[in-house]
Amino acid sequence: MAEESWHAARLIPTSGISGAEEQERRATSALLAVMSIVREFGRAVVQPFGAPAGRVETFIEVPFQLGEKKFIPDGLVRVTRGGRTWTALVEVKTGNNSLHAEQLEAYLDVAREQGFDALLTISNEIPAVPGQHPTTVDKRRLRKVALHHLSWSQLLCEAVMQKEHRGVADPEQAWILGELIRYLEHPRSGAMMFDDMGPSWVPAREALAAGTLRATDSAASEVALRFDALVRFACLQLGRQLGAEVTPSLSRKEIADPGTRTQAQAAQLASTGVLVGAVRIPDTVGVLHITADLRAGQVVCHLDVDAPKEGRPTTRVNWLVRQLKNAPETVRVESFLLHSRGQGAAELLRDVRLRPELMVVDAKRDLRSFRIAQSFAMGAKRGSGRGAFIDSVLSAINQFYEGVVQNLKPWSAQPPRIRPDESFAPPAEVPVALVSTAPSSQDGAEAAPPQFPTAGAL
Repeated sequence: MAEESWHAARLIPTSGISGAEEQERRATSALLAVMSIVREFGRAVVQPFGAPAGRVETFIEVPFQLGEKKFIPDGLVRVTRGGRTWTALVEVKTGNNSLHAEQLEAYLDVAREQGFDALLTISNEIPAVPGQHPTTVDKRRLRKVALHHLSWSQLLCEAVMQKEHRGVADPEQAWILGELIRYLEHPRSGAMMFDDMGPSWVPAREALAAGTLRATDSAASEVALRFDALVRFACLQLGRQLGAEVTPSLSRKEIADPGTRTQAQAAQLASTGVLVGAVRIPDTVGVLHITADLRAGQVVCHLDVDAPKEGRPTTRVNWLVRQLKNAPETVRVESFLLHSRGQGAAELLRDVRLRPELMVVDAKRDLRSFRIAQSFAMGAKRGSGRGAFIDSVLSAINQFYEGVVQNLKPWSAQPPRIRPDESFAPPAEVPVALVSTAPSSQDGAEAAPPQFPTAGAL
């Protein structure tokens, strides 16, 4: 038999998964075991939730008695450092299974009675806002016990970043973490990617085309929530590649009250057919904005860049064009004038490269900023794959970042330079005392003070 058909032995095999229960149990055991073995990974997972930087212990299917009922959460994590102990119950869902409020509330009661600190849930549900929980529970149960959530996509991103970018000190532990990554990336693990815009996607698009979609329709709100979740998933995917924490760009009001953003998104979708999002990437010149125009069938990514604060207008345009030497010629460049609300000019990059003056509407006025935008064809299918909306958005973000964003640097003024002594030398026929650029007496003994006539001489 040819070796090509042989399957390599894996520490965490995907074979033998007979159903959803087995899938969930194996994913839970694999994740918690690796958290306790690979110290850096375990610490990275639990520290954002307030756990100390100590020894991580993990357990699965721990039974508890609450009144007359017996509860068996999927797992338990305990972190100990000195005299401090942080403990959290763990509830896990794989595949399309979702979390249920009744079950979570019961586990919160168990955690409160046991004096535990938190309940950590893991599923394929991706909240639109980081830190938000996908399931609504009775807030009275959260007075003494915290409720946290991680998506499988986020855990996979964390594992990749720890192994490939931050590093693992022990080579064997690094190999074990790599085995967990292999397992979570396999379709049979149940750790699914974001691959569905939800059942409301098609009805919302049909209603929008017919002009009957309203901001109060549940379909509009559901599509708005799924789009924000897609932007969050795009952040995780891009962060895995860059080894950086990429996050949605949200206002303080949106973070504090996600419902207001959902309402605004639903209203905008119903009135204009547009969904918008923004991504903040560390050390880039600005926020990457995403606009999905369902009526036009386009995904537009754009970025705003401050113009240089010195030089002629065409010099400022050339500064930008030089940085876009590898960008596609179909990229659109817009200019904005200082102290002006309106747009200055908009041209394709291929034309601006030949004629930078196209960006200058008024040579007497300074340029304030530039906007670089690129349009992509939008998919319509609700799932993933060729011709799907999800893949078209993810591809647009990746291509725009690679072709434009990663090559841009902010303008910085040149530091002042010390003039050489020769520049102070006046012409031979001009007295030193009359030269305004001559160094002062504080610069050295070489410069003689001016001679004034005495009173007697007058």
